[in-house]
Amino acid sequence: MAFCSIRLYERELLSLEDILDCVGFSERTFYRILRLYNDTGNVVQHRLGVSLGRPRLLYFDDVDYLLRLVRQRPDLFLDELLDLLKTNRFISVHYVTIHRELVCAGAEHKKTPSWMLFHALILSYHLK
Repeated sequence: MAFCSIRLYERELLSLEDILDCVGFSERTFYRILRLYNDTGNVVQHRLGVSLGRPRLLYFDDVDYLLRLVRQRPDLFLDELLDLLKTNRFISVHYVTIHRELVCAGAEHKKTPSWMLFHALILSYHLK
């Protein structure tokens, strides 16, 4: 749409007011896009090699490692996961980061294993 608006403007097929009304750009945005087009020949700015957003502290392999740990030992606490990540992967992050990454990866809240429930039931039965 930006490219078409520039073409209409350059060929003087429509007034700038009509073009801006049709595409919904502000005049400032239109001239910014026009300057970018004149400088680069493109209407979008490519950011090759530049990542957007905050740099990731944990990569896919690190989160996969945490998920495997949680599956193997669901009784681990976040501070224990933090220590294991620090000693085995040489990554130091806050425990909130670990929690957030596990939630984003789809890990559910820890559930009490059925054998623990069974033992608690037997223990409560014997104590009565």
